[in-house]
Amino acid sequence: MQFGIFSVSDVTTDPTTGRTPTEAERIKAMVTIALKAEEVGLDVFATGEHHNPPFVASSPTTMLGYVAARTKDLILSTSTTLITTNDPVKIAEDFAMLQHLADGRVDLMMGRGNTGPVYPWFGQDIRQGIPLALENYNLLHRLWREDVVDWEGKFRTPLQGFTSTPRPLDGVPPFVWHGSIRSPEIAEQAAYYGDGFFHNNIFWPATHTKKLISLYRRRFEHYGHGKADQAIVGLGGQVFMRKNSQDAVREFRPYFDNAPVYGGGPSLEEFTRETPLTVGSPQEVIDRTLGFRDSFGHYQRQLFLMDHAGLPLKTVLEQLDILGEEVVPVLRKEFAAGRPAHVPDAPTHSSLLAAGGRETEGTEELS
Repeated sequence: MQFGIFSVSDVTTDPTTGRTPTEAERIKAMVTIALKAEEVGLDVFATGEHHNPPFVASSPTTMLGYVAARTKDLILSTSTTLITTNDPVKIAEDFAMLQHLADGRVDLMMGRGNTGPVYPWFGQDIRQGIPLALENYNLLHRLWREDVVDWEGKFRTPLQGFTSTPRPLDGVPPFVWHGSIRSPEIAEQAAYYGDGFFHNNIFWPATHTKKLISLYRRRFEHYGHGKADQAIVGLGGQVFMRKNSQDAVREFRPYFDNAPVYGGGPSLEEFTRETPLTVGSPQEVIDRTLGFRDSFGHYQRQLFLMDHAGLPLKTVLEQLDILGEEVVPVLRKEFAAGRPAHVPDAPTHSSLLAAGGRETEGTEELS
């Protein structure tokens, strides 16, 4: 079981002080948070990809390459790489390069993103979002597994005798998670390739999340990758903790009420009741997170959003101390208890290499 954090990289005014960090401050803060994640014993740091204010993470591999040079064990990932508006050739090259620099401590999450205007900025049509996701990933999958690619599709110019460089480290492509909060087509895509499926259930009730994860598990088994309970599942969520629940609620409320994605909607109490957002004591976070296993089965990766909504860096680092010292050790022990031996761990570069290196399946088109 892997535990980590993800950042959406928002630059948001702190509602308690009225201060807005500069872009430079926010970028440096994200690096500090990533280094802290390794210090407190977390497994993964993931950054989103956005191309519009108030977000600053427009170049994930640049940031992750810098973090790679300053860490030893941390797995570097994304909490969305835009498969719809990035050129698959550039994704193949960028993440293979990062793989080499980080000695294999790299995976990534493919997604369509949630910002509609990004499509025309990169010459695409949002109405083609699902077809773009399917076609672009089919090409990316081949680029990492075939030394020479001949390819023709609908959304980019054909390739003839093309070799993506550098080749994946040790001939093993980075492991891919397909992220979605609402699209069964993406769950199907993840199952088809035998990749991971990540549901960032931060905004959704468990009933909705369970439907997509159950679909992915069934189709994973259908395509012959293993039993349904062996499918590779990841979950996201946000937590805010203090020793006493009342203090956590009091401190977090102004951030929740003014957050770009929360403010103006349901109340904090309604949101914590209906979604995985947990604001309370460390024990409440432990209990809530352990409950995900009851709803979705044994899973492989849990990422927490810690630095959203204008929370000051000092507070985020305090939260990471609590997460690493009081919460994750208990979660590791409890999630391991009763976990069937046939349920796999989250794939890593070393485990994929040990399992046989290059993969050759799934190169035909999924449509």
